[in-house]
Amino acid sequence: MGAPVLTARDAAARQVPATGGLVLDHVAHFLPDIDAASRDLARMGFSLTPVSHQVHRTEPGGPLVSAGTANRTAMLARGYLEFLATTGDTPNAAKLRAAMARYPGTHLVCFGTAEADAVHARLVASGFEPPPVVALQREVGMEDGSQATARFGVARASPERMPEGRIQFVEHRTPACIWQDRWLTHPNGALSLEGVVVAVPDVAEAARRWAMLSGRAPDPGDGGMQVLRTDRGRVLLGDAGAVEARYGMRPPCLPWIAGPVIGVADAAATEALLAHSGIAVLRRAPEGLAVAAPASLGGLFVFGPASVD
Repeated sequence: MGAPVLTARDAAARQVPATGGLVLDHVAHFLPDIDAASRDLARMGFSLTPVSHQVHRTEPGGPLVSAGTANRTAMLARGYLEFLATTGDTPNAAKLRAAMARYPGTHLVCFGTAEADAVHARLVASGFEPPPVVALQREVGMEDGSQATARFGVARASPERMPEGRIQFVEHRTPACIWQDRWLTHPNGALSLEGVVVAVPDVAEAARRWAMLSGRAPDPGDGGMQVLRTDRGRVLLGDAGAVEARYGMRPPCLPWIAGPVIGVADAAATEALLAHSGIAVLRRAPEGLAVAAPASLGGLFVFGPASVD
């Protein structure tokens, strides 16, 4: 179960959209204990990359410094899941801790782009007050035993304009470094990041903002949801009542990024694995099986059919 449908080379090549395109690249949990979360993710059937410590440049051409964070990821044939923890006392780490004080779980939604600088200019023109594009990098072990540097360009909207969380865009500059064959197979059959569920106090207002941010107009969905569709993956926006009715979990606060929608190879087999692991089923949602994430992660995960070709 769960054999990847693409080779790592194919998967890496298809992560970056064409110029002007937009995809749902990844979502990220902010974690108080990455070791406990890693154990629970394994119980849910995810295979994780090793812990990687992040560094960045705080200004163009400046020295590389610790971002105060470390991550592990679950790499998928389409997109990925990120799990971030703090490692030091940096401004970046302080932002993670402040977010976790609101609720445990998903706090970051990242779109994929081929042109971070162009997106940044658009965000400036649209009044999203982004900080400068951040050049992130981290060292990655390759399958042949060599070391490589994974590089990313990241444009972020200001938190004042996007109160749902850290909403950003990434340009993958070295996708082959992180999409490796050994990381694409998961016991739960996970293949793709199909979407992310976001609860908001005012759906109409949030839909207008997310449309301006992304350049994509949301469509009315069923059950009071608004659906922002990208070239790959979607954002599902709903108020507290709609999200609880659809997925079976009451939002702990608003706004709330509830969690990812994961496409799997065999939904019945995934359901059997989750049941064997004692993962609580909340609801059979239109997108798939909604389950409560363990406390080390927070929020919910939805598992349904993959759209990977």
